[in-house]
Amino acid sequence: MIIDGKTVLVTGASRGIGQALVEEALRRGAARVYAATRHPVADPDERVTPLNVDVTSAVQIQEAAGRVESLDVLINNAGVQPLDDLSDPAALERALAVNLLGPYRVSQAFLPALTRSRGTIVNNVSLAALAPVPFAPAYSISKAAALSLTQSLRMLLARHGVSVRSVLTGPVDTEMTRGLEIPKASPESVARAIFDGIENGDEDIFPDVLSQALAEGWRAGVAKQFERQNAALLPPAEPVAS
Repeated sequence: MIIDGKTVLVTGASRGIGQALVEEALRRGAARVYAATRHPVADPDERVTPLNVDVTSAVQIQEAAGRVESLDVLINNAGVQPLDDLSDPAALERALAVNLLGPYRVSQAFLPALTRSRGTIVNNVSLAALAPVPFAPAYSISKAAALSLTQSLRMLLARHGVSVRSVLTGPVDTEMTRGLEIPKASPESVARAIFDGIENGDEDIFPDVLSQALAEGWRAGVAKQFERQNAALLPPAEPVAS
């Protein structure tokens, strides 16, 4: 999919990777970018339409879906990263509400529009989906579940012409990681790599140096092979009556 002339929606668009995704979509010639945030932020570019969306609110998600007439690319980027030790179930419940149920509800709400356009869903997951981060286990659990959601949607929606992509991101220099003294990619470079992956048709996008070091092993690994094997169990889609 080439972004030029397309309509894109980004959740968590007020800062960090989300803000960079909005700017990159505009740079690539998107005709309309819906910037979904909990507190709408005005943008000087007339192609940007702010949307008031808390991804934990089914009401706000449905209201936003009612405002979007057509959509080509949905990027589920909104997320939280609690620092915890799994002693408090509230941290896990919050992470699952935002990082798992958020992308699920948003994807379902915009699925009719994406089916009409034969569009793309992109879920910004994390390398933590593959191996947990010791200081953020609730986040890691929610991202592992979000990866499984992405793979499940990929299998189920391919029959309807909707492609589903995961972004397996390493550490990025955002507010989530501000206190971590580790090498980090810039949000701008990650946004560019995500759109490169979309335009290249990559199922799984590795947008930074750390994640790219794992890309070949993932794509040729047993987990990916097993995903494709299971996808083949689905019967072909029924032909649409004309």
